[in-house]
Amino acid sequence: MEVLIDDILTKSLEKATTYSEYRTLVSDLVKEEKSTGEIQNESLTNYSMLNDRRMNRLDKTIKLSEEVIEKANNFKGNVTWLVLTESWCGDAAQTMPVMQKIADLNEGIDFKVILRDENEELMDQFLTNGGRSIPKLIMIDNTTNEVLNSWGPRPSVATKMVEDYKKEHGKLTPEFKQDLQVWYNKDKGQNTAEDLIEMI
Repeated sequence: MEVLIDDILTKSLEKATTYSEYRTLVSDLVKEEKSTGEIQNESLTNYSMLNDRRMNRLDKTIKLSEEVIEKANNFKGNVTWLVLTESWCGDAAQTMPVMQKIADLNEGIDFKVILRDENEELMDQFLTNGGRSIPKLIMIDNTTNEVLNSWGPRPSVATKMVEDYKKEHGKLTPEFKQDLQVWYNKDKGQNTAEDLIEMI
């Protein structure tokens, strides 16, 4: 998957913010009853409001396993984790606090955030089954400027749940999406942490 970094990625990195800045942006937008992105409607605002609360809770409560902490502490690389996201995305709200927790453990992991709809050219290089699914984390080697790996939009267990449900029912229903959020709440970020730590 080693792709030499190009102009699109360079421009996106220049626009990237920290996780803390992203969290402030989302909170501020929610107060104005808005979401990120050009499309504004009640549904997206409501999802953003829910996700803001979710991230607030997860930022405070996520506990990483000893194995994840040890692997993160022992990482010797120098990488940027650049994640494409939007405030209304439920999967992003459940996984980005985990990304931040791991990045906090090692100075060699720089966690940056950009908005999907403002970076469509980059998003189109990292499609999932032909779709612009988010969150999408791109791991870039800061020394060689190569893309080493990518992850997303969901942790491996959730991905299998989605694939199995689609096979059986053809598409995801609101009921399934609710079940998926219940799974996230029970998992408490562990599957996401396990997947991410495998990348380093």
